[in-house]
Amino acid sequence: MTGKNGVMICGHGSRDEDAVREFKVLSEALIKRFPDMPVEYGYLEFATPIIKEGLAKLTEAGVSDVLAVPAMLFAAGHAKNDIPSVLNRYQAEHAGLNIHYGSELGLDIKMTRAAGERVREALSSSNSVIDPAETLLMVVGRGSSDPDANSNVSKLTRQLWEGLGFGWAETCYSGVTFPLVEPGLEHATRLGFKRIVVFPYFLFTGVLVKRIYEHADIVAARHPEIEFIKAGYLNDHPLVLDTLAERVSNILSGDNNMNCQQCKYREQILGFEDQVGLPQESHHHHVEGIGTGDGHNHDHDHAHDHDHSHDHGHHHPYPHADHPLGPRTLKRI
Repeated sequence: MTGKNGVMICGHGSRDEDAVREFKVLSEALIKRFPDMPVEYGYLEFATPIIKEGLAKLTEAGVSDVLAVPAMLFAAGHAKNDIPSVLNRYQAEHAGLNIHYGSELGLDIKMTRAAGERVREALSSSNSVIDPAETLLMVVGRGSSDPDANSNVSKLTRQLWEGLGFGWAETCYSGVTFPLVEPGLEHATRLGFKRIVVFPYFLFTGVLVKRIYEHADIVAARHPEIEFIKAGYLNDHPLVLDTLAERVSNILSGDNNMNCQQCKYREQILGFEDQVGLPQESHHHHVEGIGTGDGHNHDHDHAHDHDHSHDHGHHHPYPHADHPLGPRTLKRI
């Protein structure tokens, strides 16, 4: 890279105004980490600015080499297909511009430490004295049609379980895959623990995080004999910022490697063999920058919702969509 570098932070976007505000705060904090480079951010859908608007600002600032990082926990369809598609299209339309794509936050020691601190913060808010051996940790992932991303949540769960010394730990998901939050927590209540800590492994608030807490309240009401504690999501934890800044630096050093050995688009993953070689394309054009909140006049008559209990599975079908503990049981509350 011999030209002028600039950083592009790529987010997903949300209809939830609080989520968009939190992403903006994180992005502005990252800007301070790179005072010698212009830094912009943008979203795939709903919120503004959209990614190509951020890229346009970098281009106007004379940037020739864009260091683009997906501000996402794990690499699923959005990080593997949707964002690269937007970046590739913009680069093709602007001669002389080079966009270098970094890796997601991923399984990182710093991210695990940040997660552990959020769980400890939640425990410190309780007045009851319950031994860690009598506590079950429920880690809730977003859920994806990509088994690699889903399995990474399970690995994080095990790291937290061992690191914090809980009696037991389980993993469930907010959508797309199985088990979902309510059946997952109901199963957990039958394991005999006095306390259940519900930890959404999410970067920001939004429809799904709020739904997770609501489902936790529903199950807790059925089981007053168990203490339920709701831990906070990651948000702009300093270690999250450290990891995101490191992903930018990884591009410059050439260490921005994704885990392609477990990618369903490259390898024949059990149950997903028919998805090898699917085209890299984004399916977010119809919701780019349409706005947040309930007043954006966006009527979907197709069979998925943009609260993202899907992963655009109508394009890359999820083979277990009818699992009894999975997507078809999801209730909007």
